[in-house]
Amino acid sequence: MKRVSLCMMLVALMATAPAQGADQPKPLIQMAILLDNSGSMSGLINQARTQLWSVVNEFATTKKDGRIPELQVALYIYGNPPPKQILALTNDLDKVSEKLFAVTIRGGSEHCGQVIQEAVDKLAWSKSKGDLKVIFIAGNERFTQGPVDYRKACKAAIEKGIVVNTIHCGHEAQGVSGKWKDGAMLADGSFMNIDQGQAVVAINAPQDKKIAELNAKLNTTYVAFGAKGKEAEKRQQVQDANAAKSGSLGSRIAAKASAQYRNAGWDLVDALKEGKVKLEDVKDEDLPETMRKMSVAERKKHVEAQRADRAKIQTEIRKLNEERKSYVAAELKKRGTADNSLGAAMLKAVREQAAKQNFDLKGGK
Repeated sequence: MKRVSLCMMLVALMATAPAQGADQPKPLIQMAILLDNSGSMSGLINQARTQLWSVVNEFATTKKDGRIPELQVALYIYGNPPPKQILALTNDLDKVSEKLFAVTIRGGSEHCGQVIQEAVDKLAWSKSKGDLKVIFIAGNERFTQGPVDYRKACKAAIEKGIVVNTIHCGHEAQGVSGKWKDGAMLADGSFMNIDQGQAVVAINAPQDKKIAELNAKLNTTYVAFGAKGKEAEKRQQVQDANAAKSGSLGSRIAAKASAQYRNAGWDLVDALKEGKVKLEDVKDEDLPETMRKMSVAERKKHVEAQRADRAKIQTEIRKLNEERKSYVAAELKKRGTADNSLGAAMLKAVREQAAKQNFDLKGGK
């Protein structure tokens, strides 16, 4: 009798226990970018605008324990005290791009310790030890300026598991004497020096025309809904145009074809995919005009058709982008130009630090 009762208890427990991995939060990659926007840093800001999508693409196939992580980015500027948060941690990458293109150059006092402390204290950092949490701070003046001791700020960061990477815009020796290297060492980060004036090389590839055509089709698969849907849809188009002007449209389109480009806050396709809304609960007035007279069944069929079209287009973009990457890499090799930019520095550091946290950047199972 006892054996039967025990078996019944085990069966009941197994039936009610969640499946392994079910409803567990996604692994996170959280990245705060702290940029000096003082008078001499226009080149740095331009590099950040141009290379955002290259950094995003580094995580396009990244997995941890077989799961695709969620990338969240925050932005601060600190060239005109006090430091200013221009975007909290978000997975809305179009907003990140929008804010970067809105940064203006002004000021001349760079308080590194203060902006690090602000980011550590004010952002919603994950409490999980398995998530990757990094700060990138870039600038050219001494790391010691301002009312907050950089040593205190960097120690506070690493106590929360937040790695601080320092990127000095100038000669390595100046970065060392200016304590940029010391700041990184205190918070288990990397110290790097870059040429903020280096122009990001834009290479035209044979695949660009077709990729741009596919991007136009991709945009038609988005189903803007809710109060902010139209605004977000417009933001998407504006950031396409900004990327085109800055020579980074190819990288942006590749990012839009990846799992890191998520718009569940305004796109019905992503919102339903992520379980953020139920189609039956969306009010008629929150839907696009073309969907308002549809039945619920017709609405579901329409959204599913958009999802299927998007998946097909994204697959085509990814294939062409692999060909494009090979072409661009060969061209860069011919030119023999060393990449000493913000994006290159960030990629080098984040590859090493993600690997330490058991993130597989090649997307293995």
